[in-house]
Amino acid sequence: MATHPDNLRARLEDRADLLEATRLRYVALRRMLEAFFWKDRVRAHFELLREVAQAQPEVDATLASLKRRAAAEGWPARSAPVQLMTEVERLRDAVQASALHRLSGREPPPTLGEVLLTLEEVVLEAGPLLGRRTWTRAVELLPRNLPELRAVCAASEVFERVFKRPMAGAALPFDVAEADALRRALPLAESAQAVVWRRLEHFDTSGKVVEFLKRRASRAPLNVPRSGPELLLHALFWHGVARARLRGVMESRLAPVSPVEVEVPDLLPWLAAREVAGARETRLVAGEAFGEGRAGLFELAAEVADLSRERPVGAWDEEAAWTRLWSAARRAQGEEGADVERLRDALRLFVLLRGKAQTPVRLFSPASAPPRGVEVGPQVRDLAALVQAARDAVSREG
Repeated sequence: MATHPDNLRARLEDRADLLEATRLRYVALRRMLEAFFWKDRVRAHFELLREVAQAQPEVDATLASLKRRAAAEGWPARSAPVQLMTEVERLRDAVQASALHRLSGREPPPTLGEVLLTLEEVVLEAGPLLGRRTWTRAVELLPRNLPELRAVCAASEVFERVFKRPMAGAALPFDVAEADALRRALPLAESAQAVVWRRLEHFDTSGKVVEFLKRRASRAPLNVPRSGPELLLHALFWHGVARARLRGVMESRLAPVSPVEVEVPDLLPWLAAREVAGARETRLVAGEAFGEGRAGLFELAAEVADLSRERPVGAWDEEAAWTRLWSAARRAQGEEGADVERLRDALRLFVLLRGKAQTPVRLFSPASAPPRGVEVGPQVRDLAALVQAARDAVSREG
């Protein structure tokens, strides 16, 4: 039995809303492309052009699926859903014909979505109208629904949520869950921003838009961002804040080792996990950013920084601390470079200054005891041996 026409639209579910929205977009886009000053009309509505292009694969798949279903179930040709599908197909063909007409002289892409994105490039490459201001040109080049701009904004939401609140003393400004969110947001922001800047540099032949946006990127946003350039400037500001705050975290938690930017995201969850009570023994897992030796170097630096930053408060297991130092040093065997040299110097300095009795101390405090003939020369380069010498120095002091 054929389905009653009154029930057909209900059977379309949310796909009816998709087709109706597509029909309205097609109507507006067709008028734009058929206008005499069509480039001006498109220039003023790049977001509509991109909405149609981005939704086109889903629209095509929906139409094909519904046509098969209508044929199999015998939907009446005069029913509202079938008429809606027919109207959308007719408008799609009309929009594609108009777009291809405007691309005359170019090799046409295979799909309507790609045709529309090519049409956007044609309009942008034509350059701004005479006398057009820099901000207006920036709005043209950065539509709000640009996928890479959306990715930049998604990452900046994480940065703003974490770093907008004031820091509480020497504690980390994020917890374990926030550290994991930062781990994902940092590379996303870097890659998406790179694509956005390449787009701007490609179409902004004068360089004025790029220079203008970079000059304003460090200013704190005062209003809610609405246009594409405002969204980018808002995201760039909070990305800058995040990078500055994270540099401070790396310096306080891992000095004298200095991680490079690509290593920072994977270090954040580990640093946050170490802040949890009783979790100092949490190991850093090697990955794509750094190997086993480099991970051991970070562990050793974190242990040295913990002891040199302040006296431990509450119960403290000195034996466990020395064991962690020695294990990290063994893991870092084979590593070389400036970071390793700075760690060796830090351990030699500790042996030189030593601690006070058996009490956990500031390893490099001027108030530490003066040297008493315990020295480790530059010929000792093994990190594990230097850790053992540091422990022996503390034992002798006791």
